[in-house]
Amino acid sequence: MNRYRAWAVCLTLAAGSATALLAATGDAAKGKQVFAQCAMCHNADSSEKKFGPGLKGLFKKDKLADGKKPTEANIRARIDDGGNGMPAYKETLDDQQKDDLIAYLKTL
Repeated sequence: MNRYRAWAVCLTLAAGSATALLAATGDAAKGKQVFAQCAMCHNADSSEKKFGPGLKGLFKKDKLADGKKPTEANIRARIDDGGNGMPAYKETLDDQQKDDLIAYLKTL
């Protein structure tokens, strides 16, 4: 009986992890709406600097202004922590909004 319970617990944990991974997928259309508050400082259709850097082709760049590779984790850290004049959005945007925003940024 214990072996079956352990197997059921493992299966439940694995299913939960898969669900969490699927939930982390963002919606680019919703992310475009989230980006509206970013648009006062960042261009979406250009790499030209506004107040902050233009974000067109962000995920295609070799590196970000801070020298890091443009990965989802690094972009999320920048959104969360801000820096170099950008405010932190860790408490302002929830995880789904950040996922949606990152999905949108990938389309630029």
